[in-house]
Parts: sequence; C-alpha cells; structure tokens
Amino acid sequence: MKGFLHITLLLLMFCVAHAAVPRDCSQAIIGIADSWDHSTVTISVAEKNAAGQWVRVLGPYRGRLGRAGLVWGLGLHSNPWFATVKQEGDGRSPAGIFSLGGLWVTNKKPVSHDTRIPYVQVGPADLWVSDPAYPHLYNKHVRLNHPARTAWEKKEQMRQNDYAHSIKLLIGHNTDNPQVGAGSSIFFHIWRRDGSAPTAGCTAMDEQHLRSIIARLNPDRHPVYILLPRQEYAKRRSSWRLP
Repeated sequence: MKGFLHITLLLLMFCVAHAAVPRDCSQAIIGIADSWDHSTVTISVAEKNAAGQWVRVLGPYRGRLGRAGLVWGLGLHSNPWFATVKQEGDGRSPAGIFSLGGLWVTNKKPVSHDTRIPYVQVGPADLWVSDPAYPHLYNKHVRLNHPARTAWEKKEQMRQNDYAHSIKLLIGHNTDNPQVGAGSSIFFHIWRRDGSAPTAGCTAMDEQHLRSIIARLNPDRHPVYILLPRQEYAKRRSSWRLP
C-alpha cells in the first residue's frame, strides 16, 4: 500500500511539474471565462518586464468561445485525472495552456505581424482535416495540387468567403501527435455579429483587437494562450506560474 501511495505521489508531482507555463515564456494571451459553461471570455495580453513581473500590455477585450463553454484541451498543460477532454463537435473551447501556431489569412487588408510567424495565404486548395475517418490527416493542414472539388475536399476546405475566418491564428490544441476525435481546427478569429454569436470551439473577438494581438506577438518571448474558467485560474495560478 505504501508503495502504491509513493508511486501515486510521484505521478502527481510529475503532473504538477509539467503543467506550468514554460519558463522561457514571457508573453501570454490570457482568456478568462466566468465558468465552464460560459461562452463569453475576457481576453488580455501580458508580458514579463525587466524585473520578471507580469504586466498587462493589451486589453481587456471581450471575446466569444464555443457555444457550450469550455472543456479541458490537449496542450502544454497536464489535465486533471479523469477530466472530461474536448471531443470533435462538442461545441466547447479547449481550456489549458497552448502554444501558438501560424497565421491563416484570406483578408484583403495586410495583417501586421512578426515575419518569423508562419503566414499562409489561404486558397481553394487548402484543407484543414477534421474527419476522424482520416487519422493520418486529422487536425492537419493539407494543400491539394488542385482546388477542392470532391464532396469530401469541399467539406474539409478552409473557409474561403467567410469574413469571420479571414484572419486566423492557430491555437495549439491537439496539434502535436493529434488524437483522432479529440478536437481540431481551433483558432483565434474574428467574431460574428459584433460578438452576439458564439463559436464552435474557437476564440473569437473584434477584428481590430485580434489584429493588435497578432501585431504584438514576439516569437522570442515564446508566447502561449492560457484559457481557463476564473475559478480554475485562481486555483492553479501559483502551481502553473500563471501571470
């Protein structure tokens, strides 16, 4: 029994040690929701100053989450044991700590950004696969050598004429060795109807606020996205080294 308890304690210590904001991170987008079931979120950007203290540099901005609220996602953090984790089509935004990927753009107005951030001009040949029937492609970008034409290709095609999706910043949920069915295509993007509409699982906000955040991102600061309900944020603030 003592051996079992010792192993359990070690496992718990391992989870805590690997749950925190990475030590080289000095820039974070922070999303705080009132509860797991809320689809509204308050978004800000914080950076470490010369003294190593976190200081808010942008926001707070209002944003929208998935229509069903939040659920634990797959990112840089360790989820609680037996936690419910995001599933494809559940209408929830993934909670936790996530890396940030590149930009995916159809917007005609240039998006100011650090040129080291990958930038993809999305066209009719670009897919983002959410179909669990294709595990080797799941939650990955695929560029065809022709415009999407089959029914499946068009279903997986990245949005072409949808203004809300004309500027997208990839949130690193389930992107490293993706688990099939655990949720795909999670981005920051422009909100709909001035924020009166929720998303299917992404984080959406006013276009100018999104542009300001993207322009501020600095790869040298190893930025992350932290999305949590308010109570979870307060509970984990110390152990996860949250801003």
